[in-house]
Amino acid sequence: MNGYYPVMLKLQGIRCIVVGGGPIAERKVLGLLEAGADQVTVIALVFTPQLEELAHAGHIETEARAYASEDALAARLLFAATDQAELNRQIALDGEQAGIWVNRADEAEAGTFINPSVVRRGELVVTVSASGASPALSSRIREELAQRYGPEYIGITARLKELRERVKLTIGDRGLRREVLKLAAHEAPWQGEEDGDIDAWIKRLIAATDRRNT
Repeated sequence: MNGYYPVMLKLQGIRCIVVGGGPIAERKVLGLLEAGADQVTVIALVFTPQLEELAHAGHIETEARAYASEDALAARLLFAATDQAELNRQIALDGEQAGIWVNRADEAEAGTFINPSVVRRGELVVTVSASGASPALSSRIREELAQRYGPEYIGITARLKELRERVKLTIGDRGLRREVLKLAAHEAPWQGEEDGDIDAWIKRLIAATDRRNT
């Protein structure tokens, strides 16, 4: 038992505060934005050029000042991403005392949550974590997953989402619906968009399911 419970968080409307303005903080911010976070505040005395560009474009807010313990109270997710171990420790302590989920970049197990390595292909999100034991192992496996699930899975996932929504409206039998969606997931990686529209695909899937059950 590793003591971690994996979840997927919906970050729209969630206040995320990142303390630190260097490369580590930048990676945390980029990960949040990729996940759809729209209320990201970065607190630091100095920011990387990319963080400044993101702030200028309105994607994040920056506050050029020192961190204060009261900042933890304003966050739903708090990231201690400075290059000072003692400050990161204090940020994590403040967050935990306030009942806030805290990620400590320099010592993962000292926070309340960790960030897994991520492969994003549109709405397909594949994550891997070694629970802080070996970030290098997580990165290696992530690279393998990125090769296995290439950019084509952006379209595959979008097509499966469209099919699922159509199936929910057109197939009332839950068992048949489940079988059709399962078969579609197996077929989709080898089916191009030119292979017909969604309705025609559903008909073929239903016919194939009927044949398997007879």
